[in-house]
Amino acid sequence: MSKVVIVGASSGIGLEVARLFIQRGWMVGVAARRLDLLQTIGAAEVEQIDVTCDDAPDKLMSLINRLGGMDLFFYASGVGKQNRELTPDIELWTVETNGLGFTRMIGCAYRYFAQQGRGHIAAISSIAGTKGLGPAPAYSATKAFQNVYLQALEQQANARKLRIRFTDIRPGFVDTALLSGLPRYPMLLKPERVAREIVSAIEHNKHIRVIDWRYRILTALWRRVPRFIWRQLKLVRYE
Repeated sequence: MSKVVIVGASSGIGLEVARLFIQRGWMVGVAARRLDLLQTIGAAEVEQIDVTCDDAPDKLMSLINRLGGMDLFFYASGVGKQNRELTPDIELWTVETNGLGFTRMIGCAYRYFAQQGRGHIAAISSIAGTKGLGPAPAYSATKAFQNVYLQALEQQANARKLRIRFTDIRPGFVDTALLSGLPRYPMLLKPERVAREIVSAIEHNKHIRVIDWRYRILTALWRRVPRFIWRQLKLVRYE
């Protein structure tokens, strides 16, 4: 029986992905900060993990051991917030979670799979890593970091002849708690639909998956916008 560990499974996309893998008969271990929410999922094993804490890798390894191993590591943890005034606490919190926390947990999974000799790492980044977004500087920057980090690990694994596969999941705007309290975003995706596309991308060993087709067109256009035009765009109104 295949085994998956999902970090960031207490709500949103991570929760929906966990449910899908349980339905498919996988042994599922889940982790997040909110233990009470994890216990309602029905997963085989549960662990309370805060990715910003130094003990997070030890707790991840404990979860893997109790699950009896790991074939797939799915990372869905992350934070995001508009920060037009560049409030320091918001920027640093975002970097600590999406940068340091991401590196801490992905690195732990990579080392585990390197020792095991095989494995699959899938992680939710974002289309926000395509270009620097003025309304959310740290968020878009850390998502670009995640994109490049996964690409670098994929190259390293190939050079080391490690049988580790990678899937970089880049959703557009998803109707989850992450966007609650913000202005209504266009083209909002339902987390259930996004989860189905994620599981399909993992099963088909996709390297990068932008969700959905509208965002694939949008990000392709974004990449072609010259820098001198991009910096003139007003993505939000500043009063």
